[in-house]
Amino acid sequence: MNAALSIIIVSYNTREMTLRCLRHLRETLAERPDFGGAVETIVVDNASTDGTVRAIKEFDPSVVIIANTENVGFGAANNAGMRVAGGELLLLLNSDAFPEAGAIPILLDFLRKYPKVGIVGPRLLNEDGSLQLSCFRFPSPMRAWAENLWLSALWPNSRWLGDYRHWSHDTRRNVDFIVGACLLVRRTVFEEVGGFDRRFFMYAEETDWQKRIAAAGWTITFLPEAMVVHIGGASGINQKNQVRNSFFESLDQYALKHHGFPGLVLLRMAMAIGCTLRLGLWSVAWLFQPRRRDHAIRKMRLHAWLVRRQVMHWPARRWLSPIPTHP
Repeated sequence: MNAALSIIIVSYNTREMTLRCLRHLRETLAERPDFGGAVETIVVDNASTDGTVRAIKEFDPSVVIIANTENVGFGAANNAGMRVAGGELLLLLNSDAFPEAGAIPILLDFLRKYPKVGIVGPRLLNEDGSLQLSCFRFPSPMRAWAENLWLSALWPNSRWLGDYRHWSHDTRRNVDFIVGACLLVRRTVFEEVGGFDRRFFMYAEETDWQKRIAAAGWTITFLPEAMVVHIGGASGINQKNQVRNSFFESLDQYALKHHGFPGLVLLRMAMAIGCTLRLGLWSVAWLFQPRRRDHAIRKMRLHAWLVRRQVMHWPARRWLSPIPTHP
């Protein structure tokens, strides 16, 4: 199918959420049917066991469905969708992300207007309308030290020490990378740089991908006038420990890929020291703030676990060997 826009959604045991997303897209796209070409929707299902595939077929037979026989992860699933997509522009959309009226046209118009921009992302909002941070600096050992020693908080606008956490996300800005809940990317970028590194099963895949895209000379832009409500964590809501482990494993893998084993060691040292300091501060809070003791206990357990992990748990041997830039 030749299309101006291909919308790619990855699902994993989120039947009702995915259906809600598809209904929302139908309503949103109906408000502005002229995108300069056809629009196709592709759902890549990672072997859901909740009847997602059948429900989508019944809801809208025009949706292209790729039904994987196993959970291949977020990045690999998006790769499969991008490979079959016919659009000149590709919208990667989480099943728990809901573009507000006009958001998709705004993203499309911007990318068509600025040919050097490879990816554009919207402002993300929580369900209550509050801001959800979506832009971040590329991780590095130096940045890990800055964050864990609170230097980023002292110099939030520094190019080398600061981050985007104290920025209100209310102005257009070229950024390092944008959270992958909603990203509009050019097909030419996918063809030139390749897709996500499938070695990242969950988390850090969009960070690695956008680092490679930026290295190829493309600009990544945040566009606040396009707004998307993102619920977050829908597919992992019942697997919090697994999700937490996956996050830190992916951070390790990113460090190894882009900074080598010495970079991983420096990252681990920074996090171990930072978590030890925070463990001490939360212990003081537990001692002198009785009303916050339950919260303090949870934080103490988390930071104690992180300290143990940084010292005891190391990546599998396959991540200690050189990793190709393009999987």
